[in-house]
Amino acid sequence: MDILRFITAGSVDDGKSTLIGRLLYDSKSIMIDQLEAIERQTKNREEGDIDLALLTDGLRAEREQGITIDVAYKYFSTPKRKFIIADAPGHIQYTRNMVTGASNANLIIILIDARHGVIEQTRRHSIIASLLNIPHVVVAVNKMDMVDYSQDMYNNIVIDFAEVATSLGLQNVSYIPISALNGDNIVDRSENLSWYDGETLLHLLETVEVQQDIDLDHARFPVQYVIRPQTDALHDYRGYAGKLVSGIYRKGDEVTVLPSGLQSRIKAIEIGGKEIEEAFAPQSIVVHLEDNIDVSRGDVIVLSNDLPKLEQELDVLVCWMGNKPLTEGNRYLLQINSRTVKSIVKEIQYKLDVNSLQKEYAPGTVALNDIVRATIKTASAIPYDTYKDLRVNGGAILIDETSNVTVGACMIQ
Repeated sequence: MDILRFITAGSVDDGKSTLIGRLLYDSKSIMIDQLEAIERQTKNREEGDIDLALLTDGLRAEREQGITIDVAYKYFSTPKRKFIIADAPGHIQYTRNMVTGASNANLIIILIDARHGVIEQTRRHSIIASLLNIPHVVVAVNKMDMVDYSQDMYNNIVIDFAEVATSLGLQNVSYIPISALNGDNIVDRSENLSWYDGETLLHLLETVEVQQDIDLDHARFPVQYVIRPQTDALHDYRGYAGKLVSGIYRKGDEVTVLPSGLQSRIKAIEIGGKEIEEAFAPQSIVVHLEDNIDVSRGDVIVLSNDLPKLEQELDVLVCWMGNKPLTEGNRYLLQINSRTVKSIVKEIQYKLDVNSLQKEYAPGTVALNDIVRATIKTASAIPYDTYKDLRVNGGAILIDETSNVTVGACMIQ
């Protein structure tokens, strides 16, 4: 059974947490004790209704304010698929939280309040979805019950968002009219929306193709651990363990280890202690090479006929997550997959206005939640692909050397 990772995004009070609560409730993915706790805490218990948003708003501050602050992760499954949901905050000051939740998502649900239509936050979240190259976009027009399930209101919003999607180059965009509060078109089709002949939200989530999102053309294997038992039984055993992030590897393939450039052939591939003839992403494997060459954690084993870029100077888009400002000359640890190197911010080219995509050149300093294009120089060469071509080998993070806190999310251009 495969896994779909998706994120919900929208403006404050668009109903993101209620939507997730409704998905969990209607798909019967809530434990009885959870349901009883929510019933006790719900604000609407006098009217007999359950406040489903409380299922995801876990922080006390969130429940008191009725908003989402942190990214809340929820897990549920149906007979067809497993799901990991990231409920992202809608406030502008929590843009970094949304970027964190969206970085590994296969799909984004952008909620739009049917009463308000496409607003500034809708554009902001759409731009971030575009920057993060999220493969699938679902536009859920929520609160249709508050506009009398008007088809004209829905159609106008679809037309408005289609212009945004075209300008940003968003792919695979779907539109669904819903009411998260009443459950219209969430799990079951709604008679109130009889004019809509598309699929329900859960059916779309269960059937959207995610296997084709995995790149099987460019083989990339970042080494996470070198296995050397050095026991009598396994005296000569030397295996390289990690997750195959993309591509296909077969026994006998000619490979190159980067950044050293040393070459060898795959002698054997193991999964769970058993040898196999070939492995494909996203499997976790152990690779054995024919030659005893120097391979360490952070090295990348690639097919010799398909090499990634190997450079010390990277052109990146950075979403700044640190409370201290980012300035030219700052030094950080840069981590891409399992490889971590020292780096310096050589130049900040421009700041990107995520509402209009306008560029502010030479901004000087960069504050929390700003998105900038910068040049970063690393202490040693980094094997990478551009984020647009291969997300799994084109994303990196910046780490503060003293506090070990992640302060920046990078998309290599």
